[in-house]
Amino acid sequence: MVQYYVIVCPFIQVAQRKEFTVNSLAILILTKNEEINIVDVVQNAKKCTDEVIVIDSGSTDRTVELAKEQGAKVAFRAWDDDFAAQRNFALEQTGADWVLYLDADERLNDELIAAIHQILENGDMGAQYAITRKSVAFDVTFNHGVLDPDHVRRMFPRTTVRWVHKVHEHPECDLPEKRLSGYIEHHTYRDWKEWEEKLCLYTTIWAEDAYKRGKRTSMGGIFLHSIGGFFKMFVLRKGFLDGAIGSYLCCTHFFYTMLKYLKLHELQRKHGDR
Repeated sequence: MVQYYVIVCPFIQVAQRKEFTVNSLAILILTKNEEINIVDVVQNAKKCTDEVIVIDSGSTDRTVELAKEQGAKVAFRAWDDDFAAQRNFALEQTGADWVLYLDADERLNDELIAAIHQILENGDMGAQYAITRKSVAFDVTFNHGVLDPDHVRRMFPRTTVRWVHKVHEHPECDLPEKRLSGYIEHHTYRDWKEWEEKLCLYTTIWAEDAYKRGKRTSMGGIFLHSIGGFFKMFVLRKGFLDGAIGSYLCCTHFFYTMLKYLKLHELQRKHGDR
């Protein structure tokens, strides 16, 4: 008797699971003497990524110590009055797919954090992203004038961006621009002393950079630029709608504009320019 053995080999269907890879992100923060802000900004950044990199330019307070305690990586670059150079140096400190630039006095709100996570998860790296930034100064959130909300390009595929200009620096990236939902809260001035310190720094850097780029002015031009600056902030950007403090800030913009052009004119005189 011949016995037949039927061997049944069932097909075991293995569900193929799609590989799900989340793109990596590094958040880059420039600092100098930011011990008041550093703990909050690193903790805020950690809600998006574990890779938070602080580029310090010579802090003499506890900024570096506190950043490391919060789990941030710290790199050093000596300050040479060049914000773009600092930001480009920061790019060299990471191999992440994406970079997001955050200042020490800025915070990402929850809606923005969720939007960033979505970008990392969808895998599309074909765009750069702008973010709405709202300014808080003197315990007031501004909606008009000098500190009206703006839109800043801050999130890029790492290999696609370079920064230019020493002050009021901006990124150069050829990818199409999209906007993320949510916003950055910018705590810009705590008091008038801080405003004055930033005024002196920014006007000096602007004047030196403008002179090197060949920009020149006259005494009459200084006044016209200053009037134009006030008109732009008070009338065109409706700074008066932010009340008395908004109106005073428009007046300070007259002085800010005047001072940066006076410093430019001073450089012309020192170098014998007409």
